[in-house]
Amino acid sequence: MTTSPESSGGATQSHKPACPTAEMGRWPASWEQEMQSTVNYLWHTDDLLGQGATASVYKARNKKSGELVAVKVFNTASYLRPREVQVREFEVLRKLNHQNIIKLFAVEEMGGSRQKVLVMEYCASGSLMSVLEGPENAFGLPEDEFLVVLRCVVAGMNHLRENGIVHRDIKPGNIMRLVGEEGQSIYKLTDFGAARELDDDEKFVSVYGTEEYLHPDMYERAVLRKPQQKAFGVAVDLWSIGVTLYHAATGSLPFVPFGGPRRNKEIMYRITTEKPAGAIAGTQRLENGPLEWSYTLPVTCQLSMGLQSQLVPILANILEVEQAKCWGFDQFFAETSDILQRVVVHVFSLPQAVVHHVYIHAHNTIAIFLEAVYKQTNVAPQHQEYLFEGHLCVLEPSLSAQHIAHTTASSPLTLFSMVSETPKGLAFRDPALDIPKFVPKVDLQADYNTAKGVLGAGYQALRLAQALLAGQELMLRGLHWFVFSNMAGVTEIQELKRAAELRSKLRTLAEVLSRCSRNITETKMTLSNLSSELMKNRDQVHEDRSIQQIQCCLDKMYLIYKQFKKSRMRPGLGYNEEQIHKLDKVNFSHLAKRLLQVFQEERVQKYQASLVTHGKRMRVVHETRNHLRLVGCSVAACNTEAQGAQESLSKILDWLSHQLLQDRTKGAQASPPPTAPYPSPALKDLVLHMQELCKEMKVLASDLQDNNRVIEGLSRVPSAPDI
Repeated sequence: MTTSPESSGGATQSHKPACPTAEMGRWPASWEQEMQSTVNYLWHTDDLLGQGATASVYKARNKKSGELVAVKVFNTASYLRPREVQVREFEVLRKLNHQNIIKLFAVEEMGGSRQKVLVMEYCASGSLMSVLEGPENAFGLPEDEFLVVLRCVVAGMNHLRENGIVHRDIKPGNIMRLVGEEGQSIYKLTDFGAARELDDDEKFVSVYGTEEYLHPDMYERAVLRKPQQKAFGVAVDLWSIGVTLYHAATGSLPFVPFGGPRRNKEIMYRITTEKPAGAIAGTQRLENGPLEWSYTLPVTCQLSMGLQSQLVPILANILEVEQAKCWGFDQFFAETSDILQRVVVHVFSLPQAVVHHVYIHAHNTIAIFLEAVYKQTNVAPQHQEYLFEGHLCVLEPSLSAQHIAHTTASSPLTLFSMVSETPKGLAFRDPALDIPKFVPKVDLQADYNTAKGVLGAGYQALRLAQALLAGQELMLRGLHWFVFSNMAGVTEIQELKRAAELRSKLRTLAEVLSRCSRNITETKMTLSNLSSELMKNRDQVHEDRSIQQIQCCLDKMYLIYKQFKKSRMRPGLGYNEEQIHKLDKVNFSHLAKRLLQVFQEERVQKYQASLVTHGKRMRVVHETRNHLRLVGCSVAACNTEAQGAQESLSKILDWLSHQLLQDRTKGAQASPPPTAPYPSPALKDLVLHMQELCKEMKVLASDLQDNNRVIEGLSRVPSAPDI
């Protein structure tokens, strides 16, 4: 079982100068005693990449080409194992060929000792563990990088299962990172010393693995040394994958007893075996204290809620002790592939002032997207309105989601809700709560650990400050677009004054038309003032220097952290060096205090104030839009009544014209006296009056239809100018 430092097929690039190749001349005399080689490869023993119980891994070079490789040199203890165990790793690696599996180039022997040497692909960027140990990833990987890890691990594990192989030691230290030609991360599974061929329905009884990532059944026998007759299946890899993915997502292990996993092993076993169904983490915060369970990822995690909602059920079902309840690899591959095949749509919710990542399939309908937005924002589909880059974005539910515009975190869809609510803003944990304190005495290892913890919290503060500033910008920009759209509608609605001038022509519509034309100027002035205020605030946000101030503190802190990291490797410090170390601790603490002060006063307080102002402005926009919507309804009602009145007048006029025609006909047939050859003047005047009124009604109806079209346009947001 691996409990020593991580052994791997590659690690971070050494800072020593590269060894010359054989063709470049003799080796320096000081190096010759420490050089080791096979027929085709050579290495210096200082270039150690990793070390395990049975082997050490070094950075080596091809003697002819100078190509960098990683060589795994087996020690004496490895040859005490059965012969089939010794050759198993060679056989497994020869069987595998995948971009997410470390490549085996050759199996050679050292000249004198005849020790076996595996020559493998060299990964200059270290392991996933070295990535997670960086202070910037103290709270887990960014979402994009986590998805790369997930994609690579799933693809590599799928290749293993296709070849009937169980790894038995999955952990971040055995997942190597390579940087591709385009700068992208490529992760590869390595260290197949514990691997063996095993079908889905087969079992094994031998114990391998690393404590923190070990399946509880194996942990019981290997770590607690309790005799038990359980046999293990391929599900042990799934447990290790679950712990590894949780570690990558959060920067921490999921199961942590008080004092750490290796301090209290009995409690560690209790946490993993007593975990309730659905829980993905367990912690003991106090010595001899109760166990606390978590069913979600911590708020400090960098993954969006959209991705978390997809990932958490997977973690819950592979971190399951009972093999009957644990998912098999088929379901694990199906569910993870489902995540990886989705596309993300970035949505900034103006009602909440939060950016959401909505994961959907390209073949889904927009109706499914709208429902997904509803789950994250609580804004019902019928109340959702969207803008993209200031332009109306009409989402037809029956269309494919492929019709949705391509979004990014800085250029999301802007969601407006027709239902007003108080913005809550981004939820986060104050980084100050995660800052450890230096011990008074000089303790190089403890000082390094403390500096690393403080620096990790500092990077978290920087990320949060950037997110808060970006959210503030999106609030102002999105609201400005909607204010502009309403102003455009108010300008056009001035045409209602023409309809109001006709109110004397139809007394029954006069009051409605009068209401439609009131307060237009006042509404326009309100929106104009709000638009000017938003532009002024956006200028202030652009001038904000808090991010640069936080970054400056972090840069200075990082230099001190690097010195602490270097000093911890020394046996001790001289008097003058110790005094400088103490001063560095004081300066480091002052910088951390300054960083948090800028974060709280310049970013958090301003962001919270902007949320309050954003809420007030949203209420103004809602009131304005509701007022204009009522105007639209009134104009539509006027239009309906006018059309009805016009139809009635037309019928009356037709009847009167018919009567007039009949009177003329009767008069001609009866040969009336010359004094009365035409219909009565009263009937003729009534017909003329009705014809005039009908013409006026047609004009009024036409005006109302025009204004109705203007009002209907208010429900469609026109394009806003680029700002």
